[in-house]
Amino acid sequence: MFLLIDYQMGNLRSVAKALEKVGATVAVRTCPPDHLRDLDAVILPGVGHFAAAMHNLRAAGWVDFLAAARAQEIPYLGLCLGLQVLYAASAEAPGVPGLGVIDGTVARFPATTATGDKLIVPHMGWNQVQHDGTDPIWAGLAAGTSFYFVHSFYAPVGPAASAACTYGVPFAAAVRQGCVRGCQFHPEKSQAAGLQLLGNFVREVHRS
Repeated sequence: MFLLIDYQMGNLRSVAKALEKVGATVAVRTCPPDHLRDLDAVILPGVGHFAAAMHNLRAAGWVDFLAAARAQEIPYLGLCLGLQVLYAASAEAPGVPGLGVIDGTVARFPATTATGDKLIVPHMGWNQVQHDGTDPIWAGLAAGTSFYFVHSFYAPVGPAASAACTYGVPFAAAVRQGCVRGCQFHPEKSQAAGLQLLGNFVREVHRS
């Protein structure tokens, strides 16, 4: 079972449909299940404010549940805001701790580029993602494949980044740390490329 977390911050229907299309059995939950048995993976989509996301996750008991799932190495896939909450903090909500799975702080896109050109924020639309192919999630997806983004804040390119993108500044388009993955883009809105990536994730989970 692929557990899709409903914490009032995500477009669940389109994510669920995309996962089902690539072979996942999806269960949407507003509160954590009593046990981790029969749980193949956890999916955390998200759009909105970092502080609201962390408040909702904590209030419903998801923060402790996710820690327990990581301890048992249950795969996690965070989408958009679901990637950003993996970090220790965000400039969007100073003083609000994230999940702290990945060191670092999520930053806001600058108002101008290094050459002084105005940068439209949020970053919205298709952009090329660069990766070295070492993560199986990129199987069948060439470096430079375009995915669909909508975000005003970004994660830095650091040791956890498995793919990068540039919009005024370079940023982590995807991350991986142990059993935890995140994508800044929206695979459910990225047509064939997004379905390929989700299918890769589902197949890897089923093989494990």
